[in-house]
Amino acid sequence: MSGSESIKLFIRMSRPLFLLGAVLLYALGVGIAHYLGYEISWSIYFLGQAWVTLLQLATHYLNEYYDAPADADNPNRTPFSGGSGAVGPDKLPPSVPLVSAAACLAIAASLTVLLINTGTLTVQSILIMGLIFAGAFFYSVPPVRLASSGYGELTTSIIITILVPAIAFLLQVGVLHRLVAMATFPLTTMHLAMMLAFELPDYANDIKYGKTTLLVRTGWQSGMTLHNILILFSYLLLGLAMLLGMPIAIVFPALLTLPVGVLQIWQIRRIAEGAKPNWLTLTLTSLILFGITVYLLAFGFWTR
Repeated sequence: MSGSESIKLFIRMSRPLFLLGAVLLYALGVGIAHYLGYEISWSIYFLGQAWVTLLQLATHYLNEYYDAPADADNPNRTPFSGGSGAVGPDKLPPSVPLVSAAACLAIAASLTVLLINTGTLTVQSILIMGLIFAGAFFYSVPPVRLASSGYGELTTSIIITILVPAIAFLLQVGVLHRLVAMATFPLTTMHLAMMLAFELPDYANDIKYGKTTLLVRTGWQSGMTLHNILILFSYLLLGLAMLLGMPIAIVFPALLTLPVGVLQIWQIRRIAEGAKPNWLTLTLTSLILFGITVYLLAFGFWTR
């Protein structure tokens, strides 16, 4: 294998598109601090963002290492589901993701020391950083292996959509504010729906390899119903946030993504009724729905 091919496979294994999601959610947390009038420390911003990204990369690499056999046998892989497909025969050896994960965790530990030295860490921020690390590390690593427990999806959704914006806000402000919860709770249910959509193409393969995902635990029919309920609930939570005092100018643009949410529900219903699935369209629509909603909320806080 040539060096350029190895680099391409390594980039694919790193799942850069998913890294962008955490970047947006981190920006959302800092954006709330900006909206509330706090002066932003850009050095702390980038230190915190680097810490989050390194843990996310470590999670990706560990997941690739432990799921490589099942991923290699997945006939329905999309760019957003079924693993990257970068590890295996004639591709990257299993040692690459394992060493890469160890390197990311070591650098993240060094950044933790730097954050401690800045004096910005509080009891709340240390607790949240600990929860983020525990969830990221044990998502794929035995014996916990949340990815195969049926609880990994909920854990991941909470970490990505609540804890990442929360730590971004805390590193700037030091104490939490109700706007963080009001902005992130709707994203949690939307992210969980996205993960269910990502698991649909892998459903048969996950059963074959004994990977008890949330979709496997609930069954595909109940999982599809849950997906649709979660999307609708996301918009109900956005509306509730507006009623509880979240600025209309920030919430309303996010509500405009509702037609994309309806499209996603329609696709799921079509598949449930027996239509031939287009896995790429399904997973891409789900990613677009979540990504645009996060972007619009973050943009609203940064520009108000």
